[in-house]
Amino acid sequence: MLKFPCLLQVSLFALFGLAIAQNLDVDVNWRKYSNSRPRSERVSIAQNAINAMQPQLNTGTGEFNGIGFWQSANVYSAMAIQDQLTGSTTNKAVVVNNLKLAFRRNKNYDAYGYNDDALWWAQAAVYAHKAYKDDELLNNAIATWNSVSRYVITEAQALNARHPLKNFALAGSCDGATMAGGVFWRPTADDKSINSITTGLYLTLSAYLAEITKDSKYKDASVLSAKWIKAHNIAPNKILLDTQSGADCSRSPASWIFTYNTGKFVEGLSVLYDLTADNSWNQLMLDIVAAAVKNTAWQETNGIIKEGSDNGSNNDGIGFKAIYIRGLLEVFRRTPENEKLRILLHSYIDVQYNALLDLAKSPSGNFYSANWRGPQPTAFTSWGQLAALDVLVAAVDAN
Repeated sequence: MLKFPCLLQVSLFALFGLAIAQNLDVDVNWRKYSNSRPRSERVSIAQNAINAMQPQLNTGTGEFNGIGFWQSANVYSAMAIQDQLTGSTTNKAVVVNNLKLAFRRNKNYDAYGYNDDALWWAQAAVYAHKAYKDDELLNNAIATWNSVSRYVITEAQALNARHPLKNFALAGSCDGATMAGGVFWRPTADDKSINSITTGLYLTLSAYLAEITKDSKYKDASVLSAKWIKAHNIAPNKILLDTQSGADCSRSPASWIFTYNTGKFVEGLSVLYDLTADNSWNQLMLDIVAAAVKNTAWQETNGIIKEGSDNGSNNDGIGFKAIYIRGLLEVFRRTPENEKLRILLHSYIDVQYNALLDLAKSPSGNFYSANWRGPQPTAFTSWGQLAALDVLVAAVDAN
């Protein structure tokens, strides 16, 4: 995760102009927004990329060389989703064995004291459970959910302006909205940051657990955290903001606009709408998706995502766009009735897919650059491969 500096004391609505209208039309300026590759070829392309990543696996830790702890979890997520989409067990042994290894080594998947780190691994365990029906992985995800739940602001804590595990007074409300549902980024007593990714991960994990277990406590938790993001961290232009202080309502700069905040939130909303049948969540999801795929802050006018394009060394931003595409895939899969949305998402995913294959794939192997606009890489990098996996997997289904 990015380690950001102090927050700024600014009102949310002072940062942006008027909200934009929803537009689900495909942008005709996008580069190559369709493809004719048969499904069997798309499956093979994705699996070959997964296979090229596996030599980087450290079998002693369950992590991958060259990328961070949270990023390693997302390699397993892509592998499990590939198997789920294809109805195979090709990646099962690697995914299941190493997710269990990581849980044994790091209690509740917490290796470095970041709640979002733990939630990335718990999310991977849920994807794997969905693919392989392994109950131990589900139990590991639930244990992690229980651990992180201690750092979710409850309605009572917001009302009383106190959290039992924090050594400062809470801002019980900001801009007139309760802070209930926000999830603290770090479990340390003095850390005040509540951000979209930690809260979005928690609401998405909660929604999946509600869907799997039918226990209403998970649905209630998902709704409360979705309400926090809706009230506090969405700009009027429907792009998600990053961080707000749980102590004084100050927030991160307006320039902190990252794809993964949006990707994880719309993924969670797609599941939450299935759980609740509350159309307001569906409408919010549509508004955010429509804004995200046209957002010039993270893509070129030709539609190719430019965020995290430094292929010279790993950084957190390289992994963000993979999460974004994964979230859009889940929206695509859960909206069969919305043909216009599915055409838009299919087209947008294909823009990234074709860019990877045409501009960012090595001519001598199944590996990819983190810069999807090119040039083609001359050497394998774990970070470039990580960023590519979710796009290649998404293209299996979103066509």
